[in-house]
Amino acid sequence: MEPLPTPCPADRIPDATGMDAFNAACKAAKEQRVVFIAVEQQGPQWAVKADALTAPQHTIPTTAHDAVREAVARLIRSREIRPDSSAGPVDFVLHDVDSEGLARELAAALHAALYGDLEPLARAVSPTS
Repeated sequence: MEPLPTPCPADRIPDATGMDAFNAACKAAKEQRVVFIAVEQQGPQWAVKADALTAPQHTIPTTAHDAVREAVARLIRSREIRPDSSAGPVDFVLHDVDSEGLARELAAALHAALYGDLEPLARAVSPTS
């Protein structure tokens, strides 16, 4: 698998649908020592998955954790994702995203936030969500 940039743009987010694809994406993130990020089709919906354990040297800023938790709460309140979605502290899962495009946008924004760039997350998840 080609090395992923950090943060990873939406069009480069791996599709980890299926066990083989998931394992390959996770293995690549571990080998590159970067935060794992992927989208996964789950029936007609999509999920966004991230895990910082694949980047043991990486520290997620407290401001990023706070911003991600608030964004996930807004998405849950607006019913854009399921209430059992999780916002860390080291793994993140957004369930029931309506489309692959939106899942990729949210994944890229989440990945950027986990690397300290909160602007894409602010654009992807508006305060009115």
